[in-house]
Amino acid sequence: MKLGYLVPEFPGQTHAFFWREVKELELAGAKVDLISTRPPVEAIASHAWGDDARARTAYLSSPDLRRALRAIAMLGSAVVSGRMRAVVRSLTSPGDSRAHTLRTIAASAVLAAQARSAGWSHVHVHSCAGSADIAMTARLLFGLTYSLTLHGPLADYGPRQDQKWSHAEFGLIITETLAAPTREILGEALPERVSLAPMGIRTVEMQRESPYRAWAGQGPLVVFSCGRLNPAKGHDTLITAIKTLQGMQVPARLTIAGEDEQGGSGYRRQLEELIAHLDLVEHVELLGAVDEDTIRQRLAGAHVFALASHGEPLGVAIMEAMAMSIPVVVGDGGGVRELVVDGVGVLVDPESPLGVASGIRAIALDPAYACALSAAGRASVISRFDSGNSARTLFDEVARTLSTRAGTAA
Repeated sequence: MKLGYLVPEFPGQTHAFFWREVKELELAGAKVDLISTRPPVEAIASHAWGDDARARTAYLSSPDLRRALRAIAMLGSAVVSGRMRAVVRSLTSPGDSRAHTLRTIAASAVLAAQARSAGWSHVHVHSCAGSADIAMTARLLFGLTYSLTLHGPLADYGPRQDQKWSHAEFGLIITETLAAPTREILGEALPERVSLAPMGIRTVEMQRESPYRAWAGQGPLVVFSCGRLNPAKGHDTLITAIKTLQGMQVPARLTIAGEDEQGGSGYRRQLEELIAHLDLVEHVELLGAVDEDTIRQRLAGAHVFALASHGEPLGVAIMEAMAMSIPVVVGDGGGVRELVVDGVGVLVDPESPLGVASGIRAIALDPAYACALSAAGRASVISRFDSGNSARTLFDEVARTLSTRAGTAA
């Protein structure tokens, strides 16, 4: 099995899951070529494995001369055959510019050229937005088969969803919370095979060297959070909750790992203003984009993990905290309930600083409760959310695609 694996702007700060999945696919026997649209902003590329990942990744925005020439030749053949006109019409939606359409077609030709050069049997796309348009176009113009993984609400990924899905060999969806409305919206446009494939982590890599210790009431309550600096992650609510906790006589100190999409010049500045306004400069730290070792170290020293995300599709950062035996307080939205339930973590209103503060305070003031959540969270992640699970599902579905293709050819 030779597989193209397409992730937009890889390797970004939230892409550790993809790297793990690639490693699991390779352990299963697949040969995986990494493909991306373009490199991420340098300031948010923080992983220790990032250099290896970039060296292995072919970027559609900057093909080498040989691949560019092959792509041009393939485009010429598509024009002569008459396929191009129909594809251009299918890619034209209200609001799409001609330049956008041409970029998509050009990228599809580079993708197909890479596939032929490397001998891929299939390409899997970890996005249903522009990257899915590129793969769909490569299918229509050049016959390249592809599949999709849905990581969030369908509406977040732009137009032509019925086309993107109907031309895919199969689809993977990370939660049932996403799968149910997707089935309703797309109906017969869904491919015949659609499977659940929850994101996961390598639990053997996320474990403590010493037992979890609940807050004993002395010194600061250490709260850790991890997520892109984006309004949807609810960091403003969490920061305000820290101020609320101080009013409750709980001396909390918060550290947030993650950066905004602009590398520190975007939403980060609004959060810095909020921190200063609430007089929390000594109590809230914005780490920026950091590597996995730093995440593990910070989790190992935390009493509570908190994330007030408004609609987390599932939550790899939450999984990592639970695997490290940290009690979690998370926003009740999106697909989080498929990961966190009562007795495993604490669900709160992600738009209520008081609700978030109360959830953290309940753990802080009850060490026995904190320790119970610590144990239950790790046990839940080990049993249900190992990254090997999603890789096995993807591997098996690609194998079915190849088997069906071989049977048809015979």
